[in-house]
Amino acid sequence: MSERFIATKQHRRFVEFADTIKRNATIGLCYGPAGVGKTLSARRYSRWDGADEVFNDPYQHVFDNPDVNAALHRSRSVFYTPTVSDTPKNVAADIRQLLNNADTAIEEHARRKEPKPLIITGPHPRQVKLIVIDEAERLNPTALEHIRDRYDREHIGVILIGMPGIERRFSGFAHHYTALTGDELHFILTRHWRKFGADLDIDDFTDTQAIATIARLTGGNFRLIQRLFAQIARVLTINDLSVITADVVEAASSTLVLGAT
Repeated sequence: MSERFIATKQHRRFVEFADTIKRNATIGLCYGPAGVGKTLSARRYSRWDGADEVFNDPYQHVFDNPDVNAALHRSRSVFYTPTVSDTPKNVAADIRQLLNNADTAIEEHARRKEPKPLIITGPHPRQVKLIVIDEAERLNPTALEHIRDRYDREHIGVILIGMPGIERRFSGFAHHYTALTGDELHFILTRHWRKFGADLDIDDFTDTQAIATIARLTGGNFRLIQRLFAQIARVLTINDLSVITADVVEAASSTLVLGAT
């Protein structure tokens, strides 16, 4: 009999983090020393224990297990652990197979719940919304490029889980774009400020601090700025705030990289 799962504060924090990555189709890092519960939380969030057994059993079909299908329909996630010696080709094939299997299971659950046949027009939609990769430090640069390409093409969230130090290796992992500087950066930030009903004032010390923090955290990367402001909106709402400050920006940034505390 397996041990009962205990939803700790750290697990609840992971759930909030993973929900954010999946909802916004972004890339996030989760890191911490061995034994703190990273893998356990990720497998629990992905509802992966049952799916793992089915996907690795050659005598079972993924669509024959209603419990697994329902669990994956709820999580819309897959969980993957590369081996130490995995080649980029194997990593790509493994992830593709996991996504296809999970898509099949999710669609089968939907068909059972839908009173009428589901009619799909156009390209076949991807049902999985999040890929969780444990032991991510095992991935070599080519494998990472494959994951980046899938993320870009399929608009799917990715969480990379690893030991402390992974945050330095993967710094800027998904942000290889020309940086915004000077007037361009100011123009973009002005538009974001207006979405919150405010005017960006470079003569205001609070605004200047916030701008400097955004520039430092994003390096002027357009896509990362977009993701950061999605989290800024969330932080302002949760804390009933109306002013973008450096502290608000730092808090928003912390939701995109989750480390042990």
